[in-house]
This record gives sequence, C-alpha cells and structure tokens, in this order.
Amino acid sequence: MEKGEEQHQDKQKHNEKIKSPSIHRRTLLKAFAGLPVLGLLGFGVFKKRAFDDRRKSRLIREIGLDNIQAPIAIKSSSKDKNDLIRVGIIGFGNRGRQLSNAMGFLHPADVNKRREDETLDGWLQQEYLNVALVGICDVFDLHAENGLATARNEERPGGDLKAVLPVKRYHHYQEMLEDKDIDAVIIATPDHHHAPMATAAARAGKHVYCEKSPALTEEELNEMYQAIKNSNVTYQLGHQIPQNAIFQQAKEIIKRDILGKITLVETTTNRNTSGGAWIRHLDNDGNPKPGSGKTIDWDQWLGSRQKVPFSVDRYYNWTKWFDYDMGMIGQLFTHEFDAVNQLLRIGIPKTAIASGGIYYWKDNREIPDSLHCVFEYPDHDLTLLYSANLACSRNRSRVFMGHDASMELGNSINITADRNSTRFKKQIEEGIISTSEPMITMNPNSGMIDAVTSATEQYYASRGLTTTSINGRMVDVTHLHIKEWLDCIRSGETPTANIERAYEEGIACLMAHRSYLENRRTEWDPVKRRIV
Repeated sequence: MEKGEEQHQDKQKHNEKIKSPSIHRRTLLKAFAGLPVLGLLGFGVFKKRAFDDRRKSRLIREIGLDNIQAPIAIKSSSKDKNDLIRVGIIGFGNRGRQLSNAMGFLHPADVNKRREDETLDGWLQQEYLNVALVGICDVFDLHAENGLATARNEERPGGDLKAVLPVKRYHHYQEMLEDKDIDAVIIATPDHHHAPMATAAARAGKHVYCEKSPALTEEELNEMYQAIKNSNVTYQLGHQIPQNAIFQQAKEIIKRDILGKITLVETTTNRNTSGGAWIRHLDNDGNPKPGSGKTIDWDQWLGSRQKVPFSVDRYYNWTKWFDYDMGMIGQLFTHEFDAVNQLLRIGIPKTAIASGGIYYWKDNREIPDSLHCVFEYPDHDLTLLYSANLACSRNRSRVFMGHDASMELGNSINITADRNSTRFKKQIEEGIISTSEPMITMNPNSGMIDAVTSATEQYYASRGLTTTSINGRMVDVTHLHIKEWLDCIRSGETPTANIERAYEEGIACLMAHRSYLENRRTEWDPVKRRIV
C-alpha cells in the first residue's frame, strides 16, 4: 500500500471515530461555536454522553432488563372499599403512633409539627383507607390519652369525616377482643405480648396486624399458628419492606436469573448510638403511683413474665432483657430475614448457629451488642449470614451473591458483575461491563433502571429512602403495608407477610436465639416440626 493512500485511510478512520451516530461532527461544532470557553470540551462531554447512552442501552438489552417497568406497589382490593373497617390498637407507644399515622390518623400536636416542617400536605395526600380507629388499649395512661386524641382528630387524608366514630379506652386487651364493635386489631406492644395477643385475637375472630417478632417461644409460636390457621382472620406481620417498588424490581432481577446461582446472602446491621442500643427516653412520668391513681399497670405489662419490681428502665428499654425480647435477632434480624425470604422463599433453615457477646455497652443488659448468625439451607444450596454490631456505624449492605453478579439491596439496587461470570463473559471482555463498579442501578426516586457510568450516578444509587415512588409520588411503605392488610380483609386474599411467612421467620429467629443462649448449633426437624 502506498504511503499517501495509507495516510488517507488513517484520516478516514479517524473521522469515522469522532462521528456521532445521529449528528454530523460539523453540525456539532457549529452548535458549540456559541460556547467559546467550552467549545471542544463541550463536544467531548457530548460525545462521551452519547457513547455512555449507547453502552447503557446495549447492556440493559443484552442482559434482558429492557422491558422491566417500575411496578405499582399498591395492591387494590377486589371488594368494595365502602366496607368500613373498625380497628383497635393495642399498645400506643412510638410504633403504635406511627401505625396510626400510616392508617390515616394524626395526633393534633403532630399535625402542628408537620405543618411547621412542611410535611403535612404530603400526609394529607395519603390514600383514604375507609377505616375507623375506635379502640385504644395501653397500660400507660399517658399513651392511652394520646391514642384517644389521635383517633378523635378530624384532620385526615380525604374521605368522609363521618367515618370518625366514637373511640373507647380499654384498660385490658381482653375487653377489646370481646367487643363486637371491633373488627380488627393492631398489636404494637413489647414482643413478649405478640403471640399471646394474636392468638387470643384470632380466637375472638378479630383480624390481626402484629409487629415483629412473631413469638418468643416455640410453644407460643405453634399455638398462634394453629389459632390463625383454624380461623378466618387475616394476619399481617409488620414488615413493610416488600411494599417498596424497588423491592418488587429486585424480585424481577431474581426471577430473570440475572445474578446466576445464588449460594450466599449476607445481611447486616450496624449502629453506634445509645438510642440504637436501646437506651432510650428514660423519665419518671411512668412510675406507678400509690392506690388506684397509678399511671402504668405494671402487672399487666409483665403479663406471664417473671414478676419483678417496677423499673422505668425495663419499661422503656425492655429490648435489653430476654424475658421480653430476643435483642437484635427479634428487633433487627427479623427485617433482614423477611426481605430475603420474600425474595427467595427459602423458608426455615436446616441449621443455625449464633455467637457474640456484650463487648461495648457494659450496662445491665442481657442481649449481646455484637452478634453473628449462620443459617444453612442445604436444600437450596444456600447460606444466609447475619452480622450485627451496636458499637460501629460503618455502612454494610444487604448482598445477594450469585455466580454471575451480586446485588446490593436497600432502598436502591446496585448490581455488579462477577469478574469470573459465565453469563457476562463476552460483555466483560468487550468492555461493555466493568466489574469494578455496578453495571446496573435502580433508583426508587424515579423507579427507572439505569446503568452506572459515572461517580455521580454511583453516589445517587447508594442513597436510600424510607418511602417509595408510586406513579411519581412518594408514599409511606408502612401505609402501603396496612392498606394491603385492610384490602385483604375485604377481599379474602392473602397478604404478603402472612402467617406462613411469620411462622418461618419465627422458627428461624428462635433457632438462632436458642443457639446463642445454649452455645450450640440448633437444627429444624421438618417431620416433628420442632427445633432440636
């Protein structure tokens, strides 16, 4: 080949390289002529963006995610919403108050607070659920009074204010369950009451929304399971994670086998504050007073647990004692297990082993502040790890590890290809996929899928929200979870966190808890249906 001809071909190749697929270079240069400082730089940025867009489109198309749509998390009832449901709340502390907000009821003081911080309008846009809060039960008079004021407040999202029916204070939850004017109950008490109250509610024919954890003993869990299975009540366990649109997109990722064979899931919890370690809002307002004027019914609060003198510390920080809770297993791991089980349907583990200790918070607690649990699922070729610490706030993600890719799941999704992936080998070799950064992100703000090509995109992908985007509007996921429960009561359908999921979670938690207490590996006997 002649030198002149070779130079001509080189020049021609160079010109082809800098062409945009849809806009000629000369046109682009004219467009940037009005920006003298950014002229050539701007052209470079435009060219890079066009290249990135082509790479994103090809990547999303080739791995089979081009037709994933942002799912609508709101599940509609198939029965007339005009069926008013009358609800009673048992336990009106912080969580009871939050659940009433999600259901459509605000304390007058909270209305003013939301008006000041400009969040009231967003709450008022929450869907009207056609529910009446007609019963409040709490052993603490102050909490009960807050519940009554909340139920009576007429400032509510949408609907007919005639639905604000008279509300009654119950001093004992059994009185509420005997009342024929109550259709359903929300149980937001300390954990040692969950199973006994849910069992009694089911036997009384009341629908149940109960906070986690499901039960503190195997006997209580089995009794609750049988009571609900032998009834016609709708049971929903208080896990709102599955209502997040991003969580539903994660289900599509799993369904389409983007990650390949998943053999390891790691879930974590890190906290580093006194509040996070359950040292909370101690005061003297709750001290029992002599005679009939005491503000807390301590004997009723203890229930079937060991009788001990009243303690403000125990009342507010009950999570620190095994009589009332399982510590991080009951309070925090329950959410992690539900998230994994809702996605993978792994159910009850074959074995569990837990270890840890009290390494930092040297107070009067019984629960560990450092805890690590390993759950084995040989039938699923899977190990589930849980690692938690209350003296370090280092961020650690929930990670699903597959042969082809790993998925970090929180309120956003990051998917990173494995450098030894079989499925993505070709794209990795061609440079379409980089294994040093997420290849796919899903952001709940937009509900849209994107491929990461810059540090900025990676930053926003790592941010999480407590709400989810539904039809372009941010919605509280707890509201969606309660809405699903109410809709299923009307329709007879089965909610997401139903009694089967609750039983699986309950057994897994009890296996880890017993392992920690007895310093041994525990095993599930599926024939005798008991922990051994």
